[in-house]
Amino acid sequence: MIYTLTLNPSIDYVVQLEPFHIGELNRIQSETKFPGGKGINVSRVLKRLGIDTTALGFIGGFTGCYIEEYLQIEHNQTDFVKIKEDTRINIKLNTGKETEINAKGPEITTEEYEELKAKIRGLESGDFLILSGSIPASLPNTTYEELVQICSENDVQFIADAEGDLLKNVLPYKPFLVKPNHHELGALFNIEIQSPEEAIPYGKKLLEMGAQNVVVSMADMGAVFINKKNVLVATVPSGVLKSSVGAGDSLVAGFLAQFLKTGKYEEAFRYGVASGSATAFSIELCTKDQIEALLPQVVIKRKENGA
Repeated sequence: MIYTLTLNPSIDYVVQLEPFHIGELNRIQSETKFPGGKGINVSRVLKRLGIDTTALGFIGGFTGCYIEEYLQIEHNQTDFVKIKEDTRINIKLNTGKETEINAKGPEITTEEYEELKAKIRGLESGDFLILSGSIPASLPNTTYEELVQICSENDVQFIADAEGDLLKNVLPYKPFLVKPNHHELGALFNIEIQSPEEAIPYGKKLLEMGAQNVVVSMADMGAVFINKKNVLVATVPSGVLKSSVGAGDSLVAGFLAQFLKTGKYEEAFRYGVASGSATAFSIELCTKDQIEALLPQVVIKRKENGA
């Protein structure tokens, strides 16, 4: 079974209005709301690709109920820890430019955190856990490290889509896949990455630090895949960017779905890149038809062999 973990989920309230005038009355042209959070996005895309998951994390209040009901309507399995405070609402404001207003999120008690850890201890060998996004301010900075240590003890594979120390600290536990974007990768090594070629040596450093597979997403510059046998660079399809929200999560979902189907890294990488692009070209998360329509545009070039 595949489990996704979203420690600080949200309702994402997406608003479209042009023009936008600060300090004046603005009327919304279109709006939508749906469950937000990187792990939740991964679950939703995997379900659209025919793969069942169980969504883990913390939810509370009327906003948490909305998230759980929405996911269940889409036939996603959930096993959230119910908390006392309300799940947050994030605003995604589209005014010709994307502006995100993210709430802090609820306080998580020690008892609620221990309940989550008990659920992680219930995972078994052969399961996958996908850890994505930030952690609530009330949880320790070592949260991801503590959870992947449990995974390691139970022979559970995990994927980490995080940044900074959250990513760095889980690398010794040998994640199956990590997916920083080029800004996050550069920040980890205190450099600026401006091309796929510049990303490759730093992606290799993540392998040296413990990662089994690395995907570096680079927006319209493409993406890079690196493991011990492959260094691949992908172009991205052409299209109109409508929203970058969930694009990286869709890449992770598409990659994992295709890898589980074929066991081939190059095919998984191509499918992941098409998945991320399909979401970027849509206000909502991608569908299988949208992904497969873009697949022919994803060109993979093998740069070199070995790590």
